[in-house]
Amino acid sequence: MRRYETIFIVDPDISEEERTPLFEKITELIPQQNGLLVEIDKWGTKKLAYEIKKRVRGFYVRLDYCGTGALVNEMERLFKIDERILKYMTILLEKNIELEKIKEEIGTKEVEATKVEKDVESEVNSESIDPFESEKVEEGTIQTKSEEEE
Repeated sequence: MRRYETIFIVDPDISEEERTPLFEKITELIPQQNGLLVEIDKWGTKKLAYEIKKRVRGFYVRLDYCGTGALVNEMERLFKIDERILKYMTILLEKNIELEKIKEEIGTKEVEATKVEKDVESEVNSESIDPFESEKVEEGTIQTKSEEEE
């Protein structure tokens, strides 16, 4: 099994509701072809380096996955058929991978992500903000512009 990275650009004019099923279809394809999805990274809408299909912006997505050449061929076939995909590029990251090592890497990322979420949540809950407790200004210390000129 090999490790691949595919970056593809989706039409930015389609809504999030239309993009979600497209991403689900692509991520479901990977296990169907006996692959393993390591990470899906949505970069968001960015300006294109050059115009593609009369578009100057595109929604960028990066897929990191493990699979065979058949998976890559099927994914690229899907990209060619779908009009919402403007461009795509697949890169071979590693030729021979240890699947257990990759699964361990995925587990570590998930643990770190939940830890960060819990830390942020505990910080927000521990900070009690009193809207009435702000720096108080003594009476008469604020001068208007006209008072300064006199």
